[in-house]
Amino acid sequence: MVSLSLGWCFYLCNNISFIFTICRELLLSLALGQVLSLLVCGIGLTSKYLAEDFHANTPVFQSFLNYILLFLVYTTTLAVRQGEENLLAILKRRWWKYMILGLIDIEANFLLIKAYQYTTLTSVQLHVTGSDPSSMSQALTPGDHKLLGDLLVLAGATLYGISNVCEEFIVKNLSRVEFLGMIGLFGSFFSGIQLAVVEHKELLKVRWDWQIGLLYIGFSACMFGLYSFMPVVIKRTSAATVNLSLLTADLYSLFCGLFLFQYKFSGLYIVSFFIIILGLVLYSSSSTYVAQDPRVYKQFRNTAPQITDTPVAGALEPSVTYTSLGQGMEEEPRIR
Repeated sequence: MVSLSLGWCFYLCNNISFIFTICRELLLSLALGQVLSLLVCGIGLTSKYLAEDFHANTPVFQSFLNYILLFLVYTTTLAVRQGEENLLAILKRRWWKYMILGLIDIEANFLLIKAYQYTTLTSVQLHVTGSDPSSMSQALTPGDHKLLGDLLVLAGATLYGISNVCEEFIVKNLSRVEFLGMIGLFGSFFSGIQLAVVEHKELLKVRWDWQIGLLYIGFSACMFGLYSFMPVVIKRTSAATVNLSLLTADLYSLFCGLFLFQYKFSGLYIVSFFIIILGLVLYSSSSTYVAQDPRVYKQFRNTAPQITDTPVAGALEPSVTYTSLGQGMEEEPRIR
């Protein structure tokens, strides 16, 4: 009886510890996601104020400020590193991949920020983060050139989705600093060219004062925080969990709009918020099995050459490491 009681106590203690760990990870994921939502809300509010109240239509310049910050912090970090993680070594191996990803990211930001000139704050975030009942009432209100704004948002959201998936792969297989450093390098370069070509006249029309300066600083701080913090959250969870968490950004914008833009309050706001949180809890609490086919999922980083007894003639080719969930496991017996 004593041994049986001790066994049950040991079993219960293990289960309680497991449940506590699951709850802690779940709450941490929820909290990290809400930080991202607040940053997205800050980006939307500052962009809307710049476009509507101060008529500062400078989406390229706003993105350029963020890329410059990424360059100063993360690209310079790569530049002083040694070995395979050095900036020049990374550029030598896969510069063209990051160049394409940088262009996609630049145009995604340009289209989304540009859309604030033509449609409502909630309509932009409605299309970016998904739909919920509370934002429908405000997003569907008529406005000047709203159709053009919605089309810009849809195009930007598509490019943003591509960038987000690529970010998850790079962060989980390579490095967070590498992703941000290369985005900062190519983003600042190409957005600087785009700024000089298509937006220099709009930038000269801006009537600079302390209020506009604070809005640009606030936008840059939120954008830089979002770019720096999102890879951390993606690495802990997934891109799908992050995008589910960002659904609440639309609600935060609606709550701010009640005081800043005279939006009308609806009880659906509160209902939709709890529905989103409930859906996020259900999604995060169940593990998702990822079937990795080595013919599809490949880790394409260069690995160190293996030491062999016989000399190898010519230059060494980069190797490819295949990963699969079935490695190291015995093959299951066949069912006859």
